Amino acid sequence: MLLASQHKWMSQILLLLLCIGAGVAATVSPVALAIFIIAIVFVAVTGISPIAIFAVMLILAPLRTLIATESPFQLPLDIGQLTFVLYVIGWWWHRSIRHRQGLHLPFKSPIFLSVSAFTIATGLTAFSALSMQFWITEWLKWVTILVVIVLVMDAGRSRRWEILVTVLVAAGVANALVGLYIFFGGSGADHLIILNQYFRAFGTFGQPNPFGGFLGMILPIAIMSGYAYLMQIWNQWRILRKVNRDLLLKLSYYALATGIMLAGLVASWSRGAWLGFVVSVAVIAFCLPRKLWQSIALSGTALILVSAMWFGGLIPDSIQQRVLSSTEELFSFSDVRGVDITTVNYAIVERLAHWQAAMNMARENPYLGVGLGNYEVAYDQYRLANWKFPLGHAHNYYLNILAEAGIIGFLFYAGMWLVIVIITWQTRAHPDLLARSISVGLMGSWAYLSFHSLLDNLYVNNIFLHQGVMLGLLAMFYHQIQNSIQWGTYVSSNKH
Repeated sequence: MLLASQHKWMSQILLLLLCIGAGVAATVSPVALAIFIIAIVFVAVTGISPIAIFAVMLILAPLRTLIATESPFQLPLDIGQLTFVLYVIGWWWHRSIRHRQGLHLPFKSPIFLSVSAFTIATGLTAFSALSMQFWITEWLKWVTILVVIVLVMDAGRSRRWEILVTVLVAAGVANALVGLYIFFGGSGADHLIILNQYFRAFGTFGQPNPFGGFLGMILPIAIMSGYAYLMQIWNQWRILRKVNRDLLLKLSYYALATGIMLAGLVASWSRGAWLGFVVSVAVIAFCLPRKLWQSIALSGTALILVSAMWFGGLIPDSIQQRVLSSTEELFSFSDVRGVDITTVNYAIVERLAHWQAAMNMARENPYLGVGLGNYEVAYDQYRLANWKFPLGHAHNYYLNILAEAGIIGFLFYAGMWLVIVIITWQTRAHPDLLARSISVGLMGSWAYLSFHSLLDNLYVNNIFLHQGVMLGLLAMFYHQIQNSIQWGTYVSSNKH
């Protein structure tokens, strides 16, 4: 009785606050009122199912660049920050009305600890940062990733993590569809025209390379999720001679999603994205079998097939030339200060010039760098003579983190990913076929991120929210394996 009375009192207070908030928002502007109403709807829906807002957050977060450049009005926060804050509020509200207790904080998780260690190490760069505003913006990305890991481990209980995987892939599909629309002429920019009739796809990212990078990170998860459902269907047909309709629908979803994202990846015309995807597929082929000889055999077979397609003329000449030009350009010169700049080599020389600027920063500030997120701020002091304007980052994340966080930050970054890769390898032993397959997909995602980071920065446009979800899934799978009692319960209650 007392509990019911307290909830009635809290509901009345909440209703009063909502009315006051709506009135204040209405006096500010119609836009403010609309945002306020949307926020309330988000929180209300989260009270029913917190994963619903997780879905909205992951799909809308990459709209950040598009809204910033095309919207007639600016939001108080960018779309990723706004939906993230709304999700956290709604998540807390959901736990309160459902009386959920005992939030599990993964303080012992090696994933959480390694990301925390890197976050703390880069926190020290606040003392060397030229701009605290840029520093805190970048540093809060990693704090947000830590929070997302906790939220995923909480929201993904009772096998609801399957929905998170579905939503993660849906975010990639949504952006790929926008990219394909651009490729066939929608909002195409003249400087991105290719093959005399199409346009390089850039989705909602404003640039093709990070767009391709976003799809390249999610594609391995879509591929391996589809593989898991295909194996389940095969096993079911082999034993029972019938197939579950739900499994067919799930396989169809991931097969279609894979096809759309692959098309978007090709349409990005990003050499880094293409090569990164080849690397990720090779890693998946090596990690998929349980025995080493099988891994070597499968990887060798994949290499032979790709070589046969390449030398057999099965890959279009335009794509072959695009890939070959990337390796030729990158290794054609090392120091670009004396290079003659032409329309042909401009893009690659520009990138190498920014690499040299990053190295200059690292040499002058070897231990703590110029401050996390401060590459652009410090650029004018360390740039080459012919390259006045910064690109926002060094277009090589390893050099970027070395310049911004020094040797200390770079070592912690390398250590963090070493731990993540080791844990991902171990989760291949997960007893559940889907979780095991997604773990292999995550290994492909990490391989892709590692390779593409040689050419770009993939912690932009709110992609870090999706990376946080991936790390949260990994932390959850690893926790299930390590807890033997929970593992036994999990296997017996969740077999397909």
